[in-house]
Amino acid sequence: MKRSPLTTLCYIEKDEKYLMLHRVKKQKDVNKDKWIGVGGHFEEGESPEECLLREVKEETGLTLTSFSFRGIITFLAEGWPTEYMCLYTADAFEGILTECEEGTLEWVEKDRIMSLNLWEGDKIFFRLLLEGAPFFSLKMSYQGDQLMEVVLNGTPLNLSGTL
Repeated sequence: MKRSPLTTLCYIEKDEKYLMLHRVKKQKDVNKDKWIGVGGHFEEGESPEECLLREVKEETGLTLTSFSFRGIITFLAEGWPTEYMCLYTADAFEGILTECEEGTLEWVEKDRIMSLNLWEGDKIFFRLLLEGAPFFSLKMSYQGDQLMEVVLNGTPLNLSGTL
């Protein structure tokens, strides 16, 4: 079955920390050694919220009870199909954190996030999340690990500067 180009990604918040996934367990992983949120590809017939809830439960053991749809991110990368990612934050959940097959889960202080091994584009949407930006559309183009172009809400950004 062909993978959906639609994905979800969620940053779960607790005590001024985000739950981060350090992708260290899979050998063939585009995110190998990177720190990301939790989420994954839509299954046939799922809504964004159904995918979000299923993926968070599968990867963390947690059931979200409060979450917000924060933005849509379009990823373009050489050699990969276009991916459309629904970005969420969550601030309430139930359950006990379990181990994840894809990496190590860790609660990381928000002020330490930027020092982690993140994708360059992730730093941009983290900044938007931390600033409390309203719903946004972000398009990012990569060549390998190199971020080549960023467009925020239809406006190209200068990559050498900040938002």
